[in-house]
Amino acid sequence: MAVQAVEPSTTSANVSLGPAVALSCRECGERFALGPIFACEACFGPLEVAYELPGGDPEALRKVIEAGPDNIWRYAPLLPVPADVADKPNLNPGFTKLVKADNLARELGITGALHIKDDSGNPTHSFKDRVVAIAVEAARAFGFTTLSCSSTGNLAGAVGAAAARAGFRSCVFIPHDLEAGKVVMAAVYGGDLVGIEGTYDDVNRFCSELIGDPLGEGWGFVNVNLRPYYGEGSKTLAYEICEQLGWEVPDQIVIPIASGSQLTKIDKGLKELIRLGLVADKPYKIFGAQAEGCSPVSRAFKDGHDVVRPVKPATIAKSLAIGNPADGPYVLDIARRTGGAVEDVDDAQIVDAIKLLARTEGIFAETAGGVTVGVTKKLIETGLLDPALTTVVLNTGDGLKTLDAVAPTTGPTATIRPSLDAFRQAGLAG
Repeated sequence: MAVQAVEPSTTSANVSLGPAVALSCRECGERFALGPIFACEACFGPLEVAYELPGGDPEALRKVIEAGPDNIWRYAPLLPVPADVADKPNLNPGFTKLVKADNLARELGITGALHIKDDSGNPTHSFKDRVVAIAVEAARAFGFTTLSCSSTGNLAGAVGAAAARAGFRSCVFIPHDLEAGKVVMAAVYGGDLVGIEGTYDDVNRFCSELIGDPLGEGWGFVNVNLRPYYGEGSKTLAYEICEQLGWEVPDQIVIPIASGSQLTKIDKGLKELIRLGLVADKPYKIFGAQAEGCSPVSRAFKDGHDVVRPVKPATIAKSLAIGNPADGPYVLDIARRTGGAVEDVDDAQIVDAIKLLARTEGIFAETAGGVTVGVTKKLIETGLLDPALTTVVLNTGDGLKTLDAVAPTTGPTATIRPSLDAFRQAGLAG
C-alpha cells in the first residue's frame, strides 16, 4: 500500500499534540507532518514522533510532573497529547505499582534490589491501556470516528474499553483461537469483535488491507495508521520506573517482546529522561524476553544476525505470539548497544515462573509475565544478568486472563469432608 506524506496545511496546522512537532523516519530521518501515517514515503521505514521537549531547569520539570495526576498524564509535557488531556474522558491508566520483590530475589539468588513493575493494575489489567490512551488522543485530533486494532487479546480489550469511555465506535480483530478470558473481556464493552481464521500476522495483514479500502474510511487503527503515537505510550513505563526509584535509572530491565515496540520505547524514554536531566546519565542494560515457541528475535540475537526471520507461533504465551515482530531489528540493536541480551523460555518454564511469582510475591501474572520472570531466572543461571545490580522485571498483564495456562496443574490442595478429623487426616493441621 502506498503511503503519502501529509501536508502541514491539511494536518499539522489543525492538530495540537503538545510537544510533538513531526513524524520522523527511524531509518532515513525524513520528516513528515503530524498525521495518520506510519511508513516513510522515501524508504518505507517506520515513523516515530519527533518532539520539541521542554528545556530549562530539570528540577522545575520534576516538580511539574510530581504535582500531576497519579496516571500517565503527569507526563503530558513529554507525550504527543494536548495540554488539557487530563480533562478529557479517558481511562487514565498508569502509575502502577513498582513492587520490591525481596522474596523472589531470595529464590533467584539476587542480592541487589529486584522490582516487579506490575502493570496488571491498569484499567483493563494490561499495559495496553497506556498505548491506547495516547492513540485515542491522536484519533480525536485526526477526526476518526471508529477505533480499531489487530490484537493478540489485551489490546482488543483496551481499545474496546477506551472507545466506550471516549465515545468512539470500536471494531477490533483477533485470531480466532485466543484465550476465552481475553475474548470475553474484549467483547464486553459493546463494540464489534471479529475473529479471523489464522495467526496474529494474518490478522495484521487483513487490517493493513482494510486501511487502504473505502470500508476503512474514518477508522483509526491504533497499532497501524496511529502506530507512531500509540507506541509512545510505552515510554511512560520508563518514566514511572525511574520516578518510583527516586529519579534513578535501574541497572537492568527485563522486558517481554511481542512486536518489540514496548522495549524500544522504554529505551527511548530512558534516553529522553537522561537528555532532559531528570535522571543522571549512567549505563543500563536492556534484556528482551520471548517464549521459545515464538522466539524469532531471540534466535537472531543468539545467532549474531541482524535480520529477524519470521516464525509460526506455537506457545501458551499468546500475547507475545507475533511471528514477524515489526521492531525486532531495533530490539537487537538496543540489546547489543546496552550490553543486554534476548533470551527465551519454554511453556513449562513459563508456567513454573507464573507460579513462582505468585508464591513469592502474591502477583498472579499472565503468561507474558511468566516469560519475563522465567527469562530473568535463566539469565541469572547463565551469568548474563548481574544478581548484585538493581533489576526491574515487567509484568504486563493479569493472570486471570490466561487461566488455561496454569489450570491443569493448579487446584485444591485437598478435598475433605466438613470435619476436624478429616482435616487432620489430610495432614494440613500445621
